[in-house]
Amino acid sequence: MTNPTLIAGNNKVTFKSFGVDLVGDLYLPEGFNESKKYKAIVGASPFPQVKEQVLGTYGPEMAKRGFVFLGFDYLGMGDSPALPGEYKQSRYMFRLIENTWDAVSYLGTLPFVEEIYGLGVCQGGSIIASASVTDHRIKKIATVSGMMAADGFQWTDRNIANMMIEAANASRQKMYETGEADYNAPNVLTDEYTKEEFVGLGVNPMAADTYDYYGKDGVAGPGTIKNFTNMHIGDQAMQSLISIGEHYADKIVQPSLIIYSPSAFTAICSTQFIEKLTNEHEVLTFDEFGHVDFYYKPDAVKASTDAVAEFFNK
Repeated sequence: MTNPTLIAGNNKVTFKSFGVDLVGDLYLPEGFNESKKYKAIVGASPFPQVKEQVLGTYGPEMAKRGFVFLGFDYLGMGDSPALPGEYKQSRYMFRLIENTWDAVSYLGTLPFVEEIYGLGVCQGGSIIASASVTDHRIKKIATVSGMMAADGFQWTDRNIANMMIEAANASRQKMYETGEADYNAPNVLTDEYTKEEFVGLGVNPMAADTYDYYGKDGVAGPGTIKNFTNMHIGDQAMQSLISIGEHYADKIVQPSLIIYSPSAFTAICSTQFIEKLTNEHEVLTFDEFGHVDFYYKPDAVKASTDAVAEFFNK
């Protein structure tokens, strides 16, 4: 664990998880004073992002609102290493949860941290929801365009789900036998597609929005963000098709805020999760925004970060 001299703004930090150093950005508010106490947020990002994407947008915004914010690269992603003998671009759900627990532990070592909250966007919503089930050090959680209830989204067409599983199984076997990484594009988008090519495939109902963010010409695509690629380890579906937070939703005790767009293709991932909650929770909807809008568009980011700040400050 590295604790450099900390200043307002973005600070590069590391902390241990699975015995290796995960790399993070610790955003501190203006006028930061180590002798004061602050509310801290551990951020969880969409799949398959690195810390410079959504977390690099939300971190400064939450710091402006007076919070300490930790965004970090999960094991095998971005600036964080893979385990010995394993491969980069290996974002596995169960490890994401444990990485998050270790991020909470790291924040707990900082003398200026008073309470710890969780904020997850897209897949990050599932990660934060899952992590909070048995980590009550996280005092409140908020999700934005969260993919918590993934069953109704990913398993609606069992044939497609089973095809994904078959391909993932084959990839895992290949990697075991060859000792070499096997990569594919789990969201179909590659680093080479033009927008016209990707939209023309007709396989993604959010294709245009997805490309505008992740494409090679996108605002946060491989041509813009260091260490990001749309390519991923080939056995990813063996874990990404399992949603823990959804099935333990009724066990979550922390007050929760769920923000989503009813008009978004992914709305069901929030609505079915909300139906299962038994805790104190609030729901905030923005019909004027789409799923990806919350990643980076100024009006959507302001709406969500204002709401999260108000909720965490209650």
